[in-house]
Amino acid sequence: MSVDTAHNLPPSTVYGPVKSWRVGNSLGIDLLFTSSICSFRCVYCQLGKILEHTAERKIYVPTAKVMEDLRASRWQEADIITFSGNGEPTLALNLAEVIRDIKAFTGKPLMVLTNATTLGDPRVRADLREADKVFCKLDAADDQTLLRVNRPVAGVTVRSIVDGIKALRAEFPGYLAVQMMFMPMNRKELEAMADLLNEIRPDEVQLNTPMRPVPRDWFRESRGNHLGLPYPAAQLKTVDRADALTIEAQLQELTGLKIVSIYRKD
Repeated sequence: MSVDTAHNLPPSTVYGPVKSWRVGNSLGIDLLFTSSICSFRCVYCQLGKILEHTAERKIYVPTAKVMEDLRASRWQEADIITFSGNGEPTLALNLAEVIRDIKAFTGKPLMVLTNATTLGDPRVRADLREADKVFCKLDAADDQTLLRVNRPVAGVTVRSIVDGIKALRAEFPGYLAVQMMFMPMNRKELEAMADLLNEIRPDEVQLNTPMRPVPRDWFRESRGNHLGLPYPAAQLKTVDRADALTIEAQLQELTGLKIVSIYRKD
């Protein structure tokens, strides 16, 4: 059960702006406001517990509600508007509609963060073409590690994820990045992951490690920067700065791609 209760639920599907090491001041859009909803249950998930583990696409929040919340937000302060929120945003059937309406209202660039499990669906890829940037998750090079790190719904494999990203890459006119969360449990897969990056050829590779504590339950406001908020949490093992820089150098040598790292955010 969520830490939130009926009388103190945040009223808005829009949150922030929050500071992102990748894109500056980011205003968050939460199309999954009703619960934590995702096709992954990542061990490092900043939301804590995913209550609805699903790949079903439907409208979770009406577009009119999102636009009402946007108008009442501090959207003018944002460098970019990001679809992320309480799970996997491509599960929202009204994703493209909301992107178009927000772009028309604000004129700001729009970004979608996705775990890439839905990209085999051409309708999802068509929705994402409305965005300016898409950042796709890739944390494993084999299915055993995928199950340990990301814990997907049935039917999702590393190959289905990579093929979905490749299909989007072929169709998407915007900026496509691949996000990789490195931990001791997947560190050994670096060379195999480099091979997958060479298949995809994204515009950018973003290296991360789980610096944020992981809530032990679902905590809605952890969708934004949640450091300092009062909740029970666990700290996962990370790769240290020296190892992260080694990973960065090795991936650069193996792929020739643009690599950015959480340890170089400043």
